[in-house]
Amino acid sequence: MGLSLLNFTLGLICAPFMLGIINKTKAKFAGRKGDPLLQIYSDLLKLLGKGAVYSRTTTWVLRVAPSIGLSCVMIALAVVPLHGHASLIHFYGDLFFFIYILGLMVFFTVLAALDTGSSFEGMGGSREVLFSLLAEPALIVGLCVFAKSTGSVSLSEIIPNTSITQPVLILVVLALFIVFLCENSRIPVDDPETHLELTMVHEVMVLDYSGPDFAFIMYGSAIKMWVLGMLIVEIILPLGDNGWFLSTLLSLLGMTTLAVVVGCVESIMARLRLVSVPKLLVAADSLSILAFILIRY
Repeated sequence: MGLSLLNFTLGLICAPFMLGIINKTKAKFAGRKGDPLLQIYSDLLKLLGKGAVYSRTTTWVLRVAPSIGLSCVMIALAVVPLHGHASLIHFYGDLFFFIYILGLMVFFTVLAALDTGSSFEGMGGSREVLFSLLAEPALIVGLCVFAKSTGSVSLSEIIPNTSITQPVLILVVLALFIVFLCENSRIPVDDPETHLELTMVHEVMVLDYSGPDFAFIMYGSAIKMWVLGMLIVEIILPLGDNGWFLSTLLSLLGMTTLAVVVGCVESIMARLRLVSVPKLLVAADSLSILAFILIRY
């Protein structure tokens, strides 16, 4: 229990740092110095010290959505096991609980965007729902492949007993990486730094937020990236057979490498056209389904 709580706390502290590594990598590719690695922490503290402004057309949904979203992703963090130790929250079937607690976060984000009464934010919400609809099968089927290979439906038993040496699991890792980029609104699915109105997806849904509410959204997004990233890293790296310190060091190194890879992808690729994004997500679905068929038969 103590190590599980320690791992959970580590995720809460280190999650924003991953965004700093991505931004630093992109700056290096562009020949710039870039923001400090800890800039995101400073931004969060500044937002927490400011006030929030709400439109008179909105209801309580807009006000509670950031808190609910942050709570959902923190629960998801507590469900993912780290370094071969059982997660802080684990039970039979927590695999499906993990998937749909993340879905609940997306649901309230979209609901809040619709609550503003803005057709612009509603457009972003409709795109987010479409992308989530196409990304969920890849995540669900992919995790079911791991469940089939280990004979368990609990992440605390699946992840420590998963070996990437099985060729079929490489297909799932590729699918999960595409889902990782989609769910975290990264290139080539979405550009988190765009200011072009017609191409915005996630950013357009949170335009009405300010102050602590926007800090909750930024922090929740960072934790979500950490959770999905750790899922990939722990499947690839053999962390369960080492001591806690070495496993923690390896996992942090793996997360740093993943952040650098994302920064490289965003530096060498352009954002896909909106009509091409569903094709990418369908490809991820196909990889997961193919892996499930191969491991099933």
